[in-house]
Amino acid sequence: MGTESESGGTSRSRARPPRRRREEIFEAAAGVFHEKGYKATSIQDIADAVGILKGSLYYYITSKEDLLFEILQGVHREGLQNLERIEATSGTPMQKIRAFATLHVRHNAENLVKMAVFFHDFRSLSPERQQLIVAERDLYDQHFRNLLIAGQKDGSVCPDLDPKLTAIEIFGMMNWIYHWYRPTGSLSMDELAQTIADFVVAGLACDPTTHAPGHRRAFAPMPDVPPPRLDPTADETGD
Repeated sequence: MGTESESGGTSRSRARPPRRRREEIFEAAAGVFHEKGYKATSIQDIADAVGILKGSLYYYITSKEDLLFEILQGVHREGLQNLERIEATSGTPMQKIRAFATLHVRHNAENLVKMAVFFHDFRSLSPERQQLIVAERDLYDQHFRNLLIAGQKDGSVCPDLDPKLTAIEIFGMMNWIYHWYRPTGSLSMDELAQTIADFVVAGLACDPTTHAPGHRRAFAPMPDVPPPRLDPTADETGD
């Protein structure tokens, strides 16, 4: 039986597109989305970035949204694979929390452009596809909250902490690195991941034998901060 060529020739059956070419297209599309924004990017822009004809691009995709969805789903798929790696270990909850933070930060640092596209262009997906991504995200987030709860049960994670709020705070810190981290800087990816993992563990750790409610605030009590000074030139009447 015949196959369909990349240049768009007709055929009674379609050969599976080469995986390497698909990856090149996804990488190029992520770069263009990041540079121009999803809505401002055309299929021609992506074809030019890949170095193929616009018609050839449709051999691999059916729409621009297909590309965005594949990029975002790929980000989650790799994250879920990291969960499987963590669960394959026999470590304590706190050790798994360290592994989770380390792998999460490392993954984000290796995919800075894709992470930027994820956070900037997620809502450009159709509602149905957004729901699929959110379902995977919720599964990932819940896994981390479960580790926090397990740590509280064995006494390694401070019981004062609310698992849901704590997870949101930690993810906020880890996910924001796409905005400021550059691999060409003085901090390697491994150093970045280790530093943030250290920070996460230190912020969660608790000695159950000496724990007292609110003890964390005793490390640095809030000082008496004076109120803001009023601008003497401001019109107090508001007129």
